[in-house]
Formats: sequence, structure tokens, C-alpha cells
Amino acid sequence: MKNYLSIDIGGTEIKFAKLDYAGNIIEKDKIATVKNKTEFLKKIDQIVKYYISDIKGLAFCSPGKIENTKIRFGGSLPFLDGIDFAEIYGKKYRIPVAIINDGKASVLAENWLGSLKGESNCAAITLGTGVGGGIIINGHLLRGSHYQAGELSFMISNLSRPKNMAGAVGSNGSGVNFVKAINRKINHQNENDGLYAFDAIKSGKKEAVRIFNDYCLKVATLILNIQTVVDLDKIAVGGGISAQPILISGINKAYDKLVNNYNPIIGDTLIKPAIVSAHFRNDSNLYGSLYNLLLQINRENKY
Repeated sequence: MKNYLSIDIGGTEIKFAKLDYAGNIIEKDKIATVKNKTEFLKKIDQIVKYYISDIKGLAFCSPGKIENTKIRFGGSLPFLDGIDFAEIYGKKYRIPVAIINDGKASVLAENWLGSLKGESNCAAITLGTGVGGGIIINGHLLRGSHYQAGELSFMISNLSRPKNMAGAVGSNGSGVNFVKAINRKINHQNENDGLYAFDAIKSGKKEAVRIFNDYCLKVATLILNIQTVVDLDKIAVGGGISAQPILISGINKAYDKLVNNYNPIIGDTLIKPAIVSAHFRNDSNLYGSLYNLLLQINRENKY
């Protein structure tokens, strides 16, 4: 029985995996993302050609808005604008091809097999280079009139820095920026070393703990703002740093302090969503892309 190929296009890496119908990864790999459109398409073509004889469907996820099967703008990879993988590979190989925004792929993965399984009103937040998001309301993926619902990175959270995205959630909620800030403050040479940054937090280094608490409050504020609009039961937090249990604990503590100590009227009025760690973390988009494809193949309208 043939399997499926899922390709997750990220700003730093392109991850890809062969999976079966049940979501079991048979094999997976990754390559660096090429920032040139021509070379990028060549790399994607090489991946597809390598697996094509053993797949019966092709699933993509990408940054940017996805209008049906066409990428618009491309988020951190603007050269993706206008690319339609369904047009390229669907006709060439006569197989079903689906594409979905990376944040939306995340929430589909968690709702299918992960921390949000069985939930009808939930969201996934990915703390990566930016902040990805996907929301499910009454059992349906929230796409929006212009396919842009869940673009959390563009929310403004600091009006004192309105220019060049400095005051946007994508910047000050970035997991990558958070790790860099700690390592720079404690003079660690590798500013991208997440394990070292969290070791500094756990060991009680004053500056690291201060940055950590501030970051948790920023994420908690984002969750509260989402909750005021869509009233969810559960929110899964993903991205590489979500593997650290103290992060989820810290966000929960910050949320409680925000609504009970700082703003008790909010705590009395709004019910807190369960804030949990995403199950799939860095592989979520591979699973979510596949689930999106399977729903398309089965012509299900749930999402």
C-alpha cells in the first residue's frame, strides 16, 4: 500500500516525511531552506521525485496566506508568492495535492492525534522564529474571509515600538528571540543554544529568570487576548522551547497572575483555557499537512 509525502516549508529548514494513512512516520529528513525561488523549486522537485513512486498523495504546509492551493506573500519567504504546488504536481503526477498554512497545520495535527484531540474549541500557538497560530471553533478550522485568521505574529502588543514589527507578537513572542536574549545577557557564545538558556533559568541566574518571567507574561497576554475573542477550552503551545516543562508552567503562572492579581475583574469574568504543551512540537506541521490532505481526499467538510 502506498504512503503519503508531507513537506513542511520553514524559514530555516524544509522538513519532509513519508507517512502512512494513520499518521505513522516511516522516514523523515530535512534540508536547509534555499532563499532563491528557482533553486528552492529545484530542491522541492528533487524531494518529490525521490518519493513519487511510493506515494499516493502530496501534502505541503507553508508560511503565508493560502488561497485554496496558491501561496500568497509567503510570510518569512516572500518569494513563495504565487506558487501553486497542486497545479505543479497534481497535473504532472495525477495525485491529490493539498497545501495549508503552517499555523493551521499545527492545530490540525494536535486536534487529530495530539494534545487537542477531541476538542471542538481550541487553538495551537507555535513559538518559533515568529508566532504561528491556528484556531478551531465549533469543530471547524477558522480560516477567515481572506484566509488569514490566526496570523498571530501580526498582532501589535507594544505601541511604544510600532515600526518594523518591533512591537508585534511575532517579534516579542518569538521563541528564537527569547533564547537569544538570555544567551546574550549571560554572555554565552552560541546565542541560539536553547538548552543552555534553560539551564541558566533552572539554576536561578537572575537575568535569565527575569527574561523568562517577562517572556511568559507576554505569551500569557497573547493567550488572554485570544480568549477574550473566541472563548476556547484548550490551547496547545508548541515550538522547540515547548519541550521544556517549566515554560508551560511559567505561562500558566503568568496567566493566573495577569487575571487574578493584576486584573481580578477579568479573572472573575473569563474562564481560563487549559494551557498545555503541544504533543508533536517540531513535527506538528508534517502531521497537520497530511491530515489536511486526507480530509481533502475524503471530501470531509469538518475543516
